[in-house]
Order: sequence, then C-alpha cells, then structure tokens
Amino acid sequence: MALQWVDVTSEGELAPGEFQVLELDEIVVAVFNLEGVYYAIEDICTHDSEELTGGPIDGDQIICPRHGARFCIRTGKALSAPAYEPVRTFATRVQDGMVQVQLDTE
Repeated sequence: MALQWVDVTSEGELAPGEFQVLELDEIVVAVFNLEGVYYAIEDICTHDSEELTGGPIDGDQIICPRHGARFCIRTGKALSAPAYEPVRTFATRVQDGMVQVQLDTE
C-alpha cells in the first residue's frame, strides 16, 4: 500500500472555522480549518455509520447530529457516548498553496 497526497482546495478557500466535505478515493472526508491549522477526518459517525458534518462544531469538536456523540476533530477520538470508537483521521499539509490530504492507495 502506498501513501499519496491529494489536493483538496486552495489554502485561501477554506477560512478558519469552515470545513469542506469531499469524496477521495471512495472515502468521504471532511477537511476542517481550525485556527489556521487543517485537519481531516472520515465523515462517518462510528456509532451509526451516518455523516457527522450535519452536526454543530464546538471548538475542536464535531457533534453527531443524530445522537449527540462528540468527536475531536484534531485527533478523531470519541469523546462521549453513544460513540466509543474514534473516527479515522488523515494527515494534512499545505503544499504550494494547496491543502492536501494523505490517503492510502493500493
């Protein structure tokens, strides 16, 4: 398995406090700008396998819109019931003005 950096958006397109959802290599990824630092998580609640990005963001946490489970956007860690498993996270970087996410490819 190889690691590949994938362009997501230009650095200026995603303001602090905003996020963007996209499908990368058949994985739905949410990319967040938290105070100028980019984070990427899989957009699936580990409790019920539905999207997370319909819920509110509270600081560095996203709250599942259905059952209220909280996840840390920075680490993917599940912070409250009913979720106990972390969400998958992805490395991010800014390269030549582009926000990129690192994916495993076959």
